[in-house]
Amino acid sequence: MTDPITPLVRAVAAAEPRVENRDGAAVGTLQAYLVDKRSGQADFAVLSLGGFLGMGRSFYPVPFGLLDYDAVRDVYVVALDRKQLEGGPSWANTPPAFDAGYVARVASYYGLAKGSTAG
Repeated sequence: MTDPITPLVRAVAAAEPRVENRDGAAVGTLQAYLVDKRSGQADFAVLSLGGFLGMGRSFYPVPFGLLDYDAVRDVYVVALDRKQLEGGPSWANTPPAFDAGYVARVASYYGLAKGSTAG
């Protein structure tokens, strides 16, 4: 049984920093953070991929521990390629309920222990 309380809240990024893979290829932008209501820590980053002028974008939650921030270039670097991201949990229009079941599904896809967000 999953926890009926939604443990995460979505916080939209004030600016949408770029996200690249380790080879420097553009992946998308960081659109939002999924923040644990109790700890106040960002557990997941929501990456926005694709689209044109805000249309046709898809959103992919990624455990925050899989991102590194490059302060010199002001970009996030993700240790995944675009194909891996596109195969993961996502949504296009309406975000899902960020309940314990969804958290476990995302963590499982990225090979993390149930409920873990560390990379």
